Amino acid sequence: MFKSKALKIFVPILCLAFIAAYAKHRLIDSKHLPESHLYSKEMDETSGLAASAISPDIYYAHNDSGDTSRFFAITADGKLKSTIYFGGDHIRPVRDCEDIAVGPGPVKGKSYVYIGDIGDNGSSRSFIVVYRAQENKKWATDSLMHILPVQLNVKYPDGPKDAEAMAIDPIQKLLYIITKRRDSVGVYTTPLNYKANDTVTLTFRARLFFKGLKPFKWITAADISHDGQQILVKSYEKVYYWKRQANEPVWQTLQRSPRELTYKQEKQGEAIAFTPDGKGYYTTSEGIYAPIYYYQTPGN
Repeated sequence: MFKSKALKIFVPILCLAFIAAYAKHRLIDSKHLPESHLYSKEMDETSGLAASAISPDIYYAHNDSGDTSRFFAITADGKLKSTIYFGGDHIRPVRDCEDIAVGPGPVKGKSYVYIGDIGDNGSSRSFIVVYRAQENKKWATDSLMHILPVQLNVKYPDGPKDAEAMAIDPIQKLLYIITKRRDSVGVYTTPLNYKANDTVTLTFRARLFFKGLKPFKWITAADISHDGQQILVKSYEKVYYWKRQANEPVWQTLQRSPRELTYKQEKQGEAIAFTPDGKGYYTTSEGIYAPIYYYQTPGN
């Protein structure tokens, strides 16, 4: 008698659990299946991603420490279009490129790519380096390119730090670096109106605290939309989102509580980029043939 009653209660509950799990898989998990993957074996430690401002459907990506001075032009679905090597007599070999960004530069109306050689695991570098090169439509069509970028040497005002997140604010024309490892991370800026081989000291702007356990909470990437109105900051396990109010400085925006977006945690996710129209964003990670995920931004 007791068994019969128990079964009458248990079986419907079990059925409901299976139905709920199936619905979750179909309605939620299926939305976060990979859109595609990176196709080139050369992209084995992808650490940065940024949308081109002049070539539709083209994104720039690069590997982190251990690679040579190059970055890649890829389609949104991960197909390699071009490998762009940068070097020259006055360019030092890269040490640890960790992020890439696209934004304005010295010539009005032109778009530039900024490659951040900003990684410093031991917090021992006397200065880090940012490379800047004007965007070229040939990067989307020619399989191999060689360029000579402008080099900027960058110092922190309060000693060396490790960083993997860099972004460009197109409104106030500032380069942003967000540090990685400590319990609270620092936000630093420098103007974009620098000259070749300048050495600048960053300006400290704010300190941010993100909940979570180390190393999962460490900050690995950032991006600002091409119109300057939206900001993304990524850790290994979460994606944070802010909407800028009027033309307030980004570093002030970042001090408000962020919106935590849905994110399928990747193997070692270190790259995030808005789409050119800001209606969505892509993420990818280290590893050969790493998956590419697409998400819509809030309100889209």
